[in-house]
Amino acid sequence: MAPWWGSEARGGSGTPVVVKMESPDWAISEVEAVPGSPAAGGKAGRGKNARQITWVLLLKAHRAAGKLTGAASAALSVAAAARRRVAAGRTDDSDAGAAPPGESPLLRTRFYGFLRAFLLLSMLLLAVDVAAHIQGWHLGAVPDLLAVEGFFAAAYASWVRARLEYLAPALQFLANACVVLFMIQSADRLILCLGCLWIKFKGIKPVPKVGGGKGSDDVEAVADDLPMVLVQIPMCNEKEVYQQSIGAVCNLDWPRSNFLVQVLDDSDDAVTSALIKEEVEKWQQEGVHILYRHRVIRDGYKAGNLKSAMNCSYVKDYEFVVIFDADFQPQADFLKRTVPHFKGNEDVGLVQARWSFVNKDENLLTRLQNINLCFHFEVEQQVNGAFLNFFGFNGTAGVWRIKALEDSGGWMERTTVEDMDIAVRAHLNGWKFLYLNDVECQCELPESYEAYRKQQHRWHSGPMQLFRLCFVDIIRSKIGVWKKFNLIFLFFLLRKLILPFYSFTLFCIILPMTMFVPEAELPAWVVCYIPATMSLLNILPAPKSFPFIVPYLLFENTMSVTKFNAMISGLFQLGSAYEWVVTKKSGRSSEGDLVALVDKQPKQQRVGSAPNLDSVAKEESRPKKDLKKKKHNRLYRKELALSFLLLTAAARSLLSVQGIHFYFLLFQGVSFLVVGLDLIGEQVE
Repeated sequence: MAPWWGSEARGGSGTPVVVKMESPDWAISEVEAVPGSPAAGGKAGRGKNARQITWVLLLKAHRAAGKLTGAASAALSVAAAARRRVAAGRTDDSDAGAAPPGESPLLRTRFYGFLRAFLLLSMLLLAVDVAAHIQGWHLGAVPDLLAVEGFFAAAYASWVRARLEYLAPALQFLANACVVLFMIQSADRLILCLGCLWIKFKGIKPVPKVGGGKGSDDVEAVADDLPMVLVQIPMCNEKEVYQQSIGAVCNLDWPRSNFLVQVLDDSDDAVTSALIKEEVEKWQQEGVHILYRHRVIRDGYKAGNLKSAMNCSYVKDYEFVVIFDADFQPQADFLKRTVPHFKGNEDVGLVQARWSFVNKDENLLTRLQNINLCFHFEVEQQVNGAFLNFFGFNGTAGVWRIKALEDSGGWMERTTVEDMDIAVRAHLNGWKFLYLNDVECQCELPESYEAYRKQQHRWHSGPMQLFRLCFVDIIRSKIGVWKKFNLIFLFFLLRKLILPFYSFTLFCIILPMTMFVPEAELPAWVVCYIPATMSLLNILPAPKSFPFIVPYLLFENTMSVTKFNAMISGLFQLGSAYEWVVTKKSGRSSEGDLVALVDKQPKQQRVGSAPNLDSVAKEESRPKKDLKKKKHNRLYRKELALSFLLLTAAARSLLSVQGIHFYFLLFQGVSFLVVGLDLIGEQVE
């Protein structure tokens, strides 16, 4: 602590202060003067000492310099990371394991080639417009340009005429069409939000017909009164999470004689399979009814795995089946809060619980994902479940009535979204769904952009595959006209096809083109105000994420290129639509797991166990460099091409003095650049 700068040092004037030197900042505390002292009164006491003010200014300057130094250090770190990415030259096609079966390399790069050609054309047009701007031709009409001699003037006059007569009307028509789709989708989102507010206002939620709720006495019945439940945990090469998921399921508060756990292992790694099998055997020794099943050939991926498990002869003894993916950790009372909703509701085929995320604050990417998924569960799933009794099954954390699965044809391997497939077929057969927003199941979010990108590709290509396959079945089904309209237009077309189409086309293609063809334009409310309002609505279910509203808006537009590409591949049955990649997990445990370790008895507390030495030896014997190859940052060519395209359009917009368009294109271009350099999400040295 610095010495007192008291009245003796200041000549008896000013206010006493204490200057504290605290790393990394300084702090100043004022101290009231002692009554009767020279500092307590008088003209000299009321004035501020010049030396004190100098100290305050110096300390504030020191703090500002520290913040600037931190910002500069962060900028240098980002620049160094970007330089390493470029120097490595590892792109999204590198180490990709070649193309999926049936897909040609030419088809895989066609979309990127289109973006690259569009970028080159935009740069050429920018150079032409800059040259015309220097000459002042951009202010003149076509007849005035024709009067100017020279080849360049004549060529520019022809270009302006072509813009006026051909390009501008077509571009304006396409822009207006996308704006109409944009407004329809915005209206749908607004209606969903109003429905969610109505549910909150009225307190609408599913209630079991017998008691119900957490801790209900009716649920605490004898084992003979509780139904038989089959719990399935499909997994594939998920060594990071198998212990915590198996442990959480085995600790479910349900009579052990009334539930069976199936661990459905599709791993092609022998070490991982051995570890999972050993974990199952140790829980068997604890008295848990748990079985290990391993498929050597992964036909049908997850759908084939579930289908194979449902063909076991003992499945007929069970009434319900619960599915948990490998990274899901249900609470002990999960079954007691979900299964009772089936009693007395013989037409209910599915009860879906909400997801919560143990790593939502890990990095910027997980925060942005949390915004999207909070809106999905809080608004979309809850509103559709309350008013329509139908929503897309999320593939995990759900309880199915086995009879509903059998009536709907069981699991099918025809798409990469087997969960949505079975939900649509069950809905067409008249089964109702219930969504429980107050029952949560913890899981993980992808922490790297590579994992998130592959997940989103599967989630957006699969629905288009399914739409092609089940469109005729929807038309021929016996459900009402309104339900058919909801399935075809709202569920599939608007939310699965139109949304990625207009997001990419409007903001990544049409908007930059209007900069080079200024005769066609997009109003400011389309570019800024409506998207900002929709982003605000999306972020309402996660109010703590409000500071990330601008990055969220930019990132959603950035992801449109991946979603659009996936939608096209699924709609036209391209090779990448059949690609299935297991989402990478980090194996993060939740705080609830740590509490459970303290509260539960020794036999019940084990969420994982140590593997045997033979398994460890096998794992250690694997080459270390193979593990390093699987984890690295990459350059994403489509995102980088769009980044340069948008930045070029931003530069062109300065010639037309379009302020809001310039800032949107600039920040959106920077967003594409950050994602293209893989500077968002998990960073790997």
